[in-house]
Amino acid sequence: MNPVVIAYAASLGAGAVGGALYWLMDVPSPAPPWVSLCGLLGILGGEAAGGVLLRRWRRKPAPAAHQSAT
Repeated sequence: MNPVVIAYAASLGAGAVGGALYWLMDVPSPAPPWVSLCGLLGILGGEAAGGVLLRRWRRKPAPAAHQSAT
């Protein structure tokens, strides 16, 4: 199997186990679902923006072409 698919499946499984434990202990979730989803969206946005900014920062300007007048 693809390692990415395995990672997603493991993440989903861990989340399901965590949710089941919260349900078994009859405790509320630490954050409402929409708040946690907004936090995850912020993390993804920050990761994407960081990648774009880092690529722009690392990009070097192209050297100017010198034409000799002969």
